[in-house]
Amino acid sequence: MNRTSCIAGIVLAAGESARMGRTKQLLPFRDRTVVECVVAAALASSLSYLVVVLGHEAEHIRPLLRGKNLVIAVNPDYADGQSSSLKTGLRALTEETEAVLFLLGDQPLITPECIDLILSAYRTSPAPIVLPVYAGRRGNPALFSRETFPHIATLSGDCGARAIFEKYADRILTLPVADPAIHFDIDTEEDYRSLLRLPPARVISR
Repeated sequence: MNRTSCIAGIVLAAGESARMGRTKQLLPFRDRTVVECVVAAALASSLSYLVVVLGHEAEHIRPLLRGKNLVIAVNPDYADGQSSSLKTGLRALTEETEAVLFLLGDQPLITPECIDLILSAYRTSPAPIVLPVYAGRRGNPALFSRETFPHIATLSGDCGARAIFEKYADRILTLPVADPAIHFDIDTEEDYRSLLRLPPARVISR
């Protein structure tokens, strides 16, 4: 099977960062903010186009993305949990979009190479969901085909896509990757301190 479909990226960057106590999307990292790192990786990948879902402090995040080749979708119901941002992102997609890669706005170490591995796996597989796996454990970003969109639209609360994984349990492609970054997001101050302790790395310029 060789899919040549339009695959969009959706960056989920609308949350309140309640556990963190401050807006983690705006935290500085490697001469930019965390959310800018995620956006840069997505734009440098082979995704067809990019949607960024904003909510909490959208007025402060939006200026950072000005002039970039992306669509901003504002989620007024971001306080209802991640499912509301998933649905906001889906509503911003074009009709020809056949699949979407959901990226977390607090995973600044995700690379274009990791994204492209996931896209390539989807294009050569009939699976409606592709999940990267490192050291035997699933991570993010996660890819969903259009077949799953109606089910995502029924989600509620802060459950994310766990219910979709259960529904499609026997049709998920798990993709081994050599990148522990799929497990790293920023939930606490200690997570952020760990991030800042990392050695310098190549910064994506886009």
